[in-house]
Amino acid sequence: MAVGTNYWMFAETEENCATTRELGFTLFGMSSKYKKRAQRMQPNDRVIFYVRQKMCWIASATVVSKSYVDEELIWGDESTSKEYRHRVKLKPDHILKPEEVIDGLVIGPSLEYVKRWSPEYWPLAFWEKLHLLPQTDFRLLENEIIRKKTGKPGAKLPKFKQTNKKNNGFRPNSRRRGPTASVEQNKDSQAAH
Repeated sequence: MAVGTNYWMFAETEENCATTRELGFTLFGMSSKYKKRAQRMQPNDRVIFYVRQKMCWIASATVVSKSYVDEELIWGDESTSKEYRHRVKLKPDHILKPEEVIDGLVIGPSLEYVKRWSPEYWPLAFWEKLHLLPQTDFRLLENEIIRKKTGKPGAKLPKFKQTNKKNNGFRPNSRRRGPTASVEQNKDSQAAH
């Protein structure tokens, strides 16, 4: 049975993003805290990079390996190198120049992933280092990266199947009782009986 594509967001510090940029966005490391999520990553999963301090998105990539353990010092210093031992190899797809970022203050509050947070506190949703995003959020962010990079719109987002119910089930002329009928219609209906 084929596994579906996952859409990940790596939320990094400026320092670690600079190191990852130097590597050409070809490698990402995670701590043991994220071991299970790292093991869930499969080739063809997609990732997007977010810089926490600047609240911006800077690149997208595709996972090209399963996770593996490597303690070579790349991010941090000798005392923190084990924090990044669970790794995946990546193929960069779209990389923005440091001055061409996608501003999180503009697009962040509109993401589905942050809906449970108050709009002014949406950055708290990205406090952790690794996030599994809805496909629509990933596509929106990647399309913004493409637009910023090329000046042209990214790929069109897939259209979702619409329901037959108009206005999300609200039918003002309905004689049905319940949440789709108005209060006045229910009273009229009760008075007629």
